[in-house]
Amino acid sequence: MKVVRPFQIFFSCYNENSDRKMELSFFHKNLLGIEGLRVEEIRSILDMTTAFKEISKREIKKVPTLRGRTIVNLFFEPSTRTRTSFELAAKRLSADAVNISSTTSSVVKGETLLDTARNLQAMHPDLIILRHSAAGAPHFLARHIETPIINAGDGAHEHPTQALLDLYTMEEQVGNIQGKTIGIVGDIKHSRVARSNILCLTKMGAKVVVCGPPTLIPKGIEAMEVEVSYNLDEILPELDIVMMLRIQLERQERGLFPSLAEYSKLYGLNRKRLSRCKPEILVMHPGPINRGIELEPDVADGSRSVILDQVENGLALRMALLYILCGGKRDDS
Repeated sequence: MKVVRPFQIFFSCYNENSDRKMELSFFHKNLLGIEGLRVEEIRSILDMTTAFKEISKREIKKVPTLRGRTIVNLFFEPSTRTRTSFELAAKRLSADAVNISSTTSSVVKGETLLDTARNLQAMHPDLIILRHSAAGAPHFLARHIETPIINAGDGAHEHPTQALLDLYTMEEQVGNIQGKTIGIVGDIKHSRVARSNILCLTKMGAKVVVCGPPTLIPKGIEAMEVEVSYNLDEILPELDIVMMLRIQLERQERGLFPSLAEYSKLYGLNRKRLSRCKPEILVMHPGPINRGIELEPDVADGSRSVILDQVENGLALRMALLYILCGGKRDDS
């Protein structure tokens, strides 16, 4: 990946297919999902991520890039990695970060999400990062307030920053993913991570295979240009990368498989199954991990795992996005 120096070209990024620099104006006002991003936009985000990753390796992990800007983390669902990552990203760019959760907001008193957002907008923040249990919540707010919004996960719909950091991690390890075969295994039906990754990976030219119990695979998912399998052992030998997903019991209205023990037996990744994979296979997981269910501990912590690389790259990628939406020129789309 080529390096974009954010301090040398504050309001432009380099287009690798051209000899000129392109203004950041082609980026959108909001980041609501992967579906609305073009391939060249995704490439520019990844290129800028490399530059920001270097900051976290310095002795002084802070730069003045977004000094004076205010970022609001508005999280209505529990989060460790995403919320902390966005908060650290803001602080390392010298922005002021304000964290608000559902339990500490006026939502507990009956205030609507829109009223909460309008009250926040009246305080003139530069960016709102929203996680919400309702699919489409960031899109709804984007139609009603002027403050830019990043979708940090909306129900079972999308989680665009997770897909982008996953793509960055893959290409950091194996190079361009075009033509690579990537398996996404587990609770596809309830996973916003799966949907965003499918949109992102197929857009970038990868072959995606989803695998899980029939009750956890959405009907008609083949329309998203993926292959479907219900047998993990059959697909593992052909995969270059495997992404294991958590069973999202909190989103299931009823039991969709007999037991966690049976699920782990059929769809859990253990050392025996890993031995049948390509030697260079990458093992990924967006977290949180349910150890012993979708991943055995020795696989999660093994040499083929890049799970902690995903976390590290997530911070750099979110720094890049904060810079793009708060620091660079943008259009009104």
